[in-house]
Amino acid sequence: MTDTSTRRAGEATKVIQGRTGPWEMVLGLEIHAQVASNAKLFSGAAVGAGAQPNSQVSLVDAAMPGMLPVINRHCVEQAIKTGLGLKAKINEWSRFDRKNYFYPDLPQGYQISQFKDPIVGEGEVLVERDDGSAFTVRIERLHLEQDAGKSVHDQDPNATYIDLNRAGTALMEIVSRPDMRSSDEAAAYVKKLRTILIYLGACDGDMEKGNLRADVNVSVCRPGDYEKFRETGSFKHLGTRCEIKNVNSFRFIQQAIEYEARRQIDILEDGGKIDQETRLFDPAKGETRSMRSKEEAHDYRYFPDPDLLPLVLDPAWIKRIEAGLPELPDAKKARFQSQYGLSAYDAGVLISEQARADYYEAAAKGRDAKLTANWVTNDLAARLTADGIEIGNSPIRPAAIAELVQLIEDGTISSKIAKDVFERMWAGEGAPGEIVEKQGLKQVSDTGALEKIIDDLIAANPGQAAAVKEKPQAIGWFVGQVMKATGGKANPGVINGLLKSKLGL
Repeated sequence: MTDTSTRRAGEATKVIQGRTGPWEMVLGLEIHAQVASNAKLFSGAAVGAGAQPNSQVSLVDAAMPGMLPVINRHCVEQAIKTGLGLKAKINEWSRFDRKNYFYPDLPQGYQISQFKDPIVGEGEVLVERDDGSAFTVRIERLHLEQDAGKSVHDQDPNATYIDLNRAGTALMEIVSRPDMRSSDEAAAYVKKLRTILIYLGACDGDMEKGNLRADVNVSVCRPGDYEKFRETGSFKHLGTRCEIKNVNSFRFIQQAIEYEARRQIDILEDGGKIDQETRLFDPAKGETRSMRSKEEAHDYRYFPDPDLLPLVLDPAWIKRIEAGLPELPDAKKARFQSQYGLSAYDAGVLISEQARADYYEAAAKGRDAKLTANWVTNDLAARLTADGIEIGNSPIRPAAIAELVQLIEDGTISSKIAKDVFERMWAGEGAPGEIVEKQGLKQVSDTGALEKIIDDLIAANPGQAAAVKEKPQAIGWFVGQVMKATGGKANPGVINGLLKSKLGL
């Protein structure tokens, strides 16, 4: 089986060549995002990672008899804010339902969720591919629900322990339409959604802690079938889907999709059929395995929660929340292009993380915007990545990058010397200007001194000088020799001007 990529109708569709012909994958994602809140969805118990087991559990979370849930207004506000950020319809009337199923770490025996009447309806997300093209993922719904607790299996060989610290934590489940056609697109969608959530302050996006995780629905079909689905809206044109639960990294999302699509194709080409089921991804083996048969809505026996009134939103409150929205990634990208004259690529890299965008803006004030962008996205980013440091904790502050760029702009140092200065800044040797003075790194722009060096070089190398007149690009040899003679401190612009004059170019 081989893979090829084709682009049709503006879509980067991944075509997988099987024994019986080509196949395509169809992907939809359900993102579970933990709401940024100090308290749980229906209780005042604290929320936060790292606490001692069962130390953040109220009587409501533990489902003690007679305990009634009370909605957390802040969590509702965060859901509205997210819906607005996804250009989605905010439903002024919604309600909570009981989703009945048994897990040892679900003390109520049901999860309070939203089924037919979610707080947020249809929206969309514009997602950029690596090649600069874009595609739209339609959002079907966003609803609020409470998280379950955690079963701990590695503390005792004969027992499972239950930690209810997460029980009752507020989650937003963001359900997409099956609009993604490759594992790259799925990962790009999750990255974009994560960026939007962080900009909004609705979720911290920490996938390692499980605060953002994806359930990935994968099916395969023959070329042309997906187009029929889009035309008719009928799922009969698509293959049976399998859901891969709780995938918590971009790389694992891609690996899980690639494996699952191939698994389904192999089954179908061998004459089998796909069972609709829930599967888990094993990162160590790089494969999915069956978890349970896929439940339908009726299996959960949904019914309205009798302890909670319908949620009725004041339109004026929604308007106030909308008026207070921060600048979101797409708007910031457009502004960076217009205000700073950056390319779509540079602007996209900068706004992909809110902290990076903020850092850049602080450094770029009054400086060369493109040069500042290069330092933030290249040298600084590489150093931060190598040392495992977030940009918000960078030992080099934006003002220092701005000062370094200023030294390059005014000709005090060359770009090459700037890299040495940067390394010394990283090592904590001081501000850029101090380092340049202390180390004697100022660029040599004294034409008298440079003229003497050039004259001596031309006199000592008449053959090279004659060759330059025949082949002007050979001037680079003289530039290199002057730089060598000045310890790399000569101003390249001044050198080129003097050489061209003296060599008659």
